[in-house]
Amino acid sequence: MSTIDVLDTVVSELDAGRRAALCVIVAKRGSTPQPPGTMVCVDELAGMTGTLGGGRVEADVRRQARQLLSAGRSKLITLALDDDLSFADGMICGGQIDVAVAAVLPTDLERYKDALHRIRAGHAVGLPVRVDTGERLVEYRVYIDAEPSLVIVGGGHIGRILAGMTAPLGFRVHVVDDRADYANAERFPPPMQTTVGDMAATLKSWPVDANTYIVIVTRGHRHDEDVLQAVLEAPAKYVGMIGSRSKVKTVFDDLRRDGATEAQLSRVHAPIGLDINSVTPEEISLSIAAQLVSVRRADHHKVVEGPIPVSNGA
Repeated sequence: MSTIDVLDTVVSELDAGRRAALCVIVAKRGSTPQPPGTMVCVDELAGMTGTLGGGRVEADVRRQARQLLSAGRSKLITLALDDDLSFADGMICGGQIDVAVAAVLPTDLERYKDALHRIRAGHAVGLPVRVDTGERLVEYRVYIDAEPSLVIVGGGHIGRILAGMTAPLGFRVHVVDDRADYANAERFPPPMQTTVGDMAATLKSWPVDANTYIVIVTRGHRHDEDVLQAVLEAPAKYVGMIGSRSKVKTVFDDLRRDGATEAQLSRVHAPIGLDINSVTPEEISLSIAAQLVSVRRADHHKVVEGPIPVSNGA
C-alpha cells in the first residue's frame, strides 16, 4: 500500500467531517522493518491504512493514535522493536523508531487535498507534521516523491499483466497502442489510462521527464525499434525494450546506422527485466516490474527533515 493510499484515506476522512491521525516514522535507530517517511492513517474507529511493519508495535501505534485522536492531540512516541511485546511476535529487529502521531482535523482538508493533487500531477511535496515531544512543539517535514509515470507501449499480454502489477506499486500507468481493441478502459480500467494512435509518433511527442519510465513491449520487432528510436533522446528515468539478445543486437545495429550513440543505447534496459529465468507472460511481467522498482528505489535522499522547533504562535 502506497503513501498515496494513506493520504487518500486522510482526505476521505476529513472530507466526511471526521478526524484522522497521521502517523509517520521520523527517525530510526538500529534495524527496523520500515524506513523514515513510512506513514499510516488511523481513523476514529482505529482502522489503519498502511503499515509500519506489523506486529504489536504497529498495534501500539494504533492504540496510542486513537487515544491522541480522541483528545485532539499530537505526540512524538518512541517504540523499541526488541522489547517483550515485539519479541513475543517474532519481531527481533533490535532497533527503535520515533513515530510522529499528528491529529489531523477537517479544517486541514484543503492542505491535504492540495498535497495529494500535486503528487498525482507529478510534483514532489514536503508535508509538515507537527507534534509535541513532551518538552516542546516541533515540526518534521516529510518529503514525498512525485508518483512516477509509467508508459507501457503495447497493450498485449505482457502490457496488460504488467499494468495490473505496477498500478498498485505507485506508478501512474498509461498504455499506448495503435489498436483500439488493445488500448481501452475494459482492458485497462481507471486509474490506468490509454491512448490509441501511432506508437512511435505518440512517444515522440510524449511529455517525458526525469520521472518517466518507458516500457516497450509492442507486437513486433519493427514497432519496438521505431518506438525506441523515438525516445532515445528523451530524459526518461528508465527505458526498457523486450526481446532476445539477438533481437536487441539487430535493433541496436539498425539504430547505430541511423546515428544513435553508444551513450544513448547504454541507457536502454534490453533485454528487459531482471534475470529470473522468466518464461511465461506473468513471469516476464514480474521481472520487468521488479526492475522498475529497483531503479526507482536506487535513489537515496533525505526523506524526513527535523525536528525543527516551532515558536509560540508560529
